[in-house]
Amino acid sequence: LAMRSGESAFLSARRGGETVCLLRVEGSFPLRSHVLYEGIRLPLGVASAGLAVLAHLPDREVDDYLDGVDLVPEWGADHSESAIRHRIELTRSSGYAVNPALLVEGSWGLGAAVFDRGRRPAWALSLTGVETRFREDRRRELGKMLLDAAHRLTLQVGTRPDPI
Repeated sequence: LAMRSGESAFLSARRGGETVCLLRVEGSFPLRSHVLYEGIRLPLGVASAGLAVLAHLPDREVDDYLDGVDLVPEWGADHSESAIRHRIELTRSSGYAVNPALLVEGSWGLGAAVFDRGRRPAWALSLTGVETRFREDRRRELGKMLLDAAHRLTLQVGTRPDPI
């Protein structure tokens, strides 16, 4: 994914109300966003990976999560419940999440959910980069690439044998 896109690619896992970045692979484009790194934990709905996971949860779980958190004090007004709900709608419509520089000015991200055998969003793949590389036409191209990769990974996870 990083090689094909030229952007930094990430694998994150859901852990309760957060995602944890497990893996980062740098792309070939020389300007990079260093907002995410291995080990960083972010609340669901804050970065593109967590938004992708949140958007693919059942409505009741989304409601329960948003009723129990207030992201505004730490993450700003762009992370109000209404703003996150709007981005959930957009994510459900396109299939992938977009973070338009909400964490760091000029740093964009796209995220797509990866599903476990129970068809629950357990992980996410994401791409980050500088704003000029995430203009609308390229976002659609990157979004398709990301969804394809997430689908392939979901299929691989679903066909692995259970551990003994």
